[in-house]
Amino acid sequence: MQIQVNTDSHITGSEEFTAKVEQKISNAFKRFAEHITRIEVHFSDLNSGKAGPDDKRCVLEARVAGLNPISVSHQASTLALAVDGTLGKMTHALDTAFGKRNAARHDQVVAPDQIDPTD
Repeated sequence: MQIQVNTDSHITGSEEFTAKVEQKISNAFKRFAEHITRIEVHFSDLNSGKAGPDDKRCVLEARVAGLNPISVSHQASTLALAVDGTLGKMTHALDTAFGKRNAARHDQVVAPDQIDPTD
């Protein structure tokens, strides 16, 4: 699973910051790692340097083998809260996507003459 971290021009993305984000993502999506090919993280400051409530945004986009890309976002007052919010949303989105895919694989079409009315 590749992790790519991007920031806008108003957020300083140091190597330490990138390493922390990558570690959080690796830990949060460990159980999905064999299915996810890449995760892109995009951080932005909505107020361009001015202080304000919920002005930091994190967008996560997961590329999952066999599925369309899944994207979630979260706005918060700090980057740490923004990434934590997206981790929760993405976990839920991945659980839903894999649940639907697995349910579709397990659904079987049964011919009417094979249905036992005593079951």
